[in-house]
Amino acid sequence: MPATPSWPPRSAPRLFVEAPVAAGELVVIEGNPAHYLTRVMRVREGDAVIVCDDVTGEWACRVVSADKRSVTLEPVEKLRPRESVPDIWLCPALLKKDRFDIVLEKATELGVAAIHPVLARRCVADKLNLDRARTVTTEAAEQCARTALPEIAAPRSLSAMLTKWPEDRALFFADEQGGEHALRAFASHAGPAAILIGPEGGWDDAERDAIRAHPAARPVTLGPRILRGETAALCALATWMSVSGDWQQ
Repeated sequence: MPATPSWPPRSAPRLFVEAPVAAGELVVIEGNPAHYLTRVMRVREGDAVIVCDDVTGEWACRVVSADKRSVTLEPVEKLRPRESVPDIWLCPALLKKDRFDIVLEKATELGVAAIHPVLARRCVADKLNLDRARTVTTEAAEQCARTALPEIAAPRSLSAMLTKWPEDRALFFADEQGGEHALRAFASHAGPAAILIGPEGGWDDAERDAIRAHPAARPVTLGPRILRGETAALCALATWMSVSGDWQQ
């Protein structure tokens, strides 16, 4: 006898929804997500769609109806609870839009809990469209099958960030002028942490002095080469995940 196809199929489209999902309550998808389901993924009545709500977790749903404007889904089975996210923040200085999009997308894929953009004196960019940034991270989370979205904070100055820094969170400062080996520093720390990455032009002397003077700061080095901001952010986060995050599970 032929094998019974698994349900939901691995090829089922995935998307996040704003309202919590519950058994017995229909989910109505409208706007761009509905267009994606009907025009791009070509879903029809009876097809499967995987839905995450960033609260309860991941659900397998069946399409009840689909037209140009909306798609109605029926939750069939809860597949996974919302994932436990490692308590790591990424604090990258703002970069040019295309490069910062890379940071947003790949940091989400790597499993970051929160992204706190920083404004430094040598930042080329000074603004961030938060709605667009959340779209980038949401699409990245859907692509890599995350069940939790990273928090994205509004950009703030370095001085404001340092002034209000939580006492219990280590601040690993990627300093191109040197510091403790990042791998050893990350492995030796247990508890909440954050990684601070500089702008395209680097930190100026006053900023570097202010960071190093902060009691939570731990300067680290990412190797012998000067890395671009987006490269440094993702290398540091990947290193942290490998020794202190959830890659070992």
